[in-house]
Amino acid sequence: MTDETHSEILLHVNGLTHRLKVDNRRTLLDALRESTGHTGPKKGCDRGQCGACTVLLDGRRVVSCLTLAVATDGSDVTTVEGLASDGELHPLQQAFVQLDGFQCGYCTPGQLCSAAGMLAEHAAGWPSAVTADVSPGEPAPELDAAEVRERLSGNLCRCGAYPSIVRAVLETASRTEATG
Repeated sequence: MTDETHSEILLHVNGLTHRLKVDNRRTLLDALRESTGHTGPKKGCDRGQCGACTVLLDGRRVVSCLTLAVATDGSDVTTVEGLASDGELHPLQQAFVQLDGFQCGYCTPGQLCSAAGMLAEHAAGWPSAVTADVSPGEPAPELDAAEVRERLSGNLCRCGAYPSIVRAVLETASRTEATG
């Protein structure tokens, strides 16, 4: 490899800054796992179809296996390891544990990051494909099981923990709304 095929980037991952020299074709997933030691995001399909590698990039969910690391230079990345703070699990993580929102756990990091991003999207009033009224200025639709299933449809679980995942997300959303 020549210097022309590499770039130096800064990645801010879970509050820590990493200076990396990466091949311009390297994915964010590989940079996270191999260069920064963040093994939460999983390499499932390596085609952006399963969601196991989902992380938050500047607060928005992305499949990191399809995101080039050079395109994330200077961005804030949150992996499942970064959802918890001060030794306390994120409310979504707590709900997944309490309501059995995982079985083998392989998809869980991507499910959790996607759910965190989805809840932020919903709070911002973004509609989904099943949102009945998408008129401008309308409040966010009520978050129900159909909304959660649609909004998380890019994250696959081969064990079939979907009912528990939906319950965990709805439980977290209702607790968040109650505490405002």
